[in-house]
Amino acid sequence: MNLDFSEEQNQLRDQVRRFLEERCPPKAVRQVLEGETDYDAGLYKGLAELGVLGAAIPEEYGGVGLGHLELCVLTEELGRVLAPVPVASSVYLVAEALMQAGSEDQKSEWLPQLAAGDAIGCWAINEGSGRMREEKVSVRFENGKLTGKKSPVADGAIADIAIVAAREGDGISLVMVDLSAGGVTREALDSVDPTRAQTRLVFDGTAATRLGGAGDGWHIASQVLDRAAILIAFEQLGGADRALEMARAYALERMAFGRQIGSFQAIKHMLADMYVSATLARSNCFYGAWALSSSAAELPVAAATARVSATTAFQHCAKNNIQTHGGMGFTWEYDCHLYYRRSNALALALGSLSTWESLLIERMSAGNVEAAA
Repeated sequence: MNLDFSEEQNQLRDQVRRFLEERCPPKAVRQVLEGETDYDAGLYKGLAELGVLGAAIPEEYGGVGLGHLELCVLTEELGRVLAPVPVASSVYLVAEALMQAGSEDQKSEWLPQLAAGDAIGCWAINEGSGRMREEKVSVRFENGKLTGKKSPVADGAIADIAIVAAREGDGISLVMVDLSAGGVTREALDSVDPTRAQTRLVFDGTAATRLGGAGDGWHIASQVLDRAAILIAFEQLGGADRALEMARAYALERMAFGRQIGSFQAIKHMLADMYVSATLARSNCFYGAWALSSSAAELPVAAATARVSATTAFQHCAKNNIQTHGGMGFTWEYDCHLYYRRSNALALALGSLSTWESLLIERMSAGNVEAAA
């Protein structure tokens, strides 16, 4: 297992970083944050043209066919700039679910549209707060119709299709819904990070088609969530690194009592702690990237490890970036709060930190039992 990307992958990183630095400055993030637009549609289309959206989608379905390692590289760069685009919902979750369990017709219809940025997807699993379990699913799928509520749903306000976990008979199935069809109501929810807007979706006899087999939904969803957790961990890693860079730059620039504040021991220790947490997260993310790209048996443990480590690192670095900036860090004009908002939003994406800590313990315990047996 290499703990670094190849020369070609790092060249790809450089190309995408240059593109994002030009097309996604903090001003673009603020436009979405302040409600001027729902998301950066121009940036999203540019990412599609650059091949980012289709990086892991096979060429036969309109993608680039690079693979998940390359997607991890690209994802980290999106996290650095807090890109206000629905890549996580459309690519990490919906496209991944289609590739894992979609029929040939479903793949042929929707994967090319997702890769081209012509369609946006959302992942509708949650029903309220707390850890989502099979027994909490109350939305029902009967006779091709979907009834019930899902909340919160990231990017639900702008999505064209949704993949929904619903109760079918005695089991849980995944179904796909065209959100332009009748019987769908969207209700906006308050969010700590409006650049990743949350929505309540209400289904009232909405037409839907199953994804995968009847009753297989929870198993499929769990696999997709593990894979998406690694990709989001790379987003968090990119954000943590950028927050650390911002804090370091300010500590070298800001003067107090005739000295750079970076020369004070308290600031030194704070920056060192940020570096340690980000570096630890990077090693765990690399472990996750290896497991994801090779579909290794260790994938569930690697996903939970990367998720826990990256969530902790991003929240730690975003918070201490504000502290390093002092009083200025709390103001609207400085960009520190943009990273703090995103760190908290991503900490709840796909389930809370405590949920993933519990999953990590459960999975490692199960592995130890199997090894002992």
